[in-house]
Amino acid sequence: MELIRKKSHAGAHAGVHVNHKNLKGEDFPYLTFPNLEKLDFLKQVFTTRLGGVSSGALESLNLSYSRGDMPANVDENFARVAKVLGASVQDMVFTDQTHTANIRVVTEKDRGKGAIQSRDYRQVDGLITNIQGIVLCAFFADCVPVLLADPVHRAIGLVHSGWRGTAASISQVALMNMHDVYGTRPTDCFAAIGPSICRECYEVSRDVADVFFEVFGMSAAASREEAEEKNLLLYRKPGGKYQLDLWRANELLLLDAGVPKENIFVTDVCTCCNPQILFSHRASGGQRGNLGAFMMIK
Repeated sequence: MELIRKKSHAGAHAGVHVNHKNLKGEDFPYLTFPNLEKLDFLKQVFTTRLGGVSSGALESLNLSYSRGDMPANVDENFARVAKVLGASVQDMVFTDQTHTANIRVVTEKDRGKGAIQSRDYRQVDGLITNIQGIVLCAFFADCVPVLLADPVHRAIGLVHSGWRGTAASISQVALMNMHDVYGTRPTDCFAAIGPSICRECYEVSRDVADVFFEVFGMSAAASREEAEEKNLLLYRKPGGKYQLDLWRANELLLLDAGVPKENIFVTDVCTCCNPQILFSHRASGGQRGNLGAFMMIK
């Protein structure tokens, strides 16, 4: 499996790890983040679209029940992810993603919600927990996964950060919740910004750009070269369009919250540049399944 990799802002800290496991006689490729691998209290997996049983536009590891797949296919796909984690589907807790900055504190009573039983919560784009064996689950097809880990208090967080969630500083909200509930200090934390759409693929309108000008207090560059030189979030295109860098925006949020730069991994993998390996809403025109990010305290 050969991923197209892009330049990121993390230098030596970039570069997801590609892993392979044999499940039912088939190859199951998945990604992990190198800065989180050294934390021995947690497990983490970011799926590709490979290694599952779905077909057509959803081939093959689709992790969505709402995109026209057969439920039995999705059940099997989740079972395969659980096996890689050494967990059970009954241990999984799902987000209910609506592009908010809402965070849910996951307790033992939530085990299985979204996976094997109905969720009694709505509009939740981030999950945090310190409970062993519970698998936090969030889903993606261009939006940004942000994984958070506090090795001091043995707590974790997982957020879905599209442009609205990024503008609402969802990763900072998650860290504040972790501080309030578990005593987490951002200076102790490790964070990973996972595969998602890159700046060169993410064209936005002026109204979206204006939101980021206001939130981040940053002007747009006149060209991609200037954006790279000055490390800016946006550059202008003809016709009133902009290219937006959600990777950099989420990195800035984490830095502003106090997470040390050396503890932050920024992806070098774009979902839209890798449509044969990763689901991308933009690359597929909306005909796609969902990828998943999974975190669990051992």
